[in-house]
Amino acid sequence: MNKITTYFRDSYKELVEKVSWPTWDQLQQSTMIVVGATLFITAIVGVMDLVCNSSLKFIYKLFA
Repeated sequence: MNKITTYFRDSYKELVEKVSWPTWDQLQQSTMIVVGATLFITAIVGVMDLVCNSSLKFIYKLFA
């Protein structure tokens, strides 16, 4: 039981004293970067899906 108590005490101490938390402005900037990257990657995957779908439909029409 002593090891568990020590673990939680040390974890709390590290969380409060050693972790550097971002400021509100840094958090907003990081969030916007993540949202932008997500939208960009989603658009790329959407275009790839559209190209593959169109290509396969064209190939299927050739052999049907």
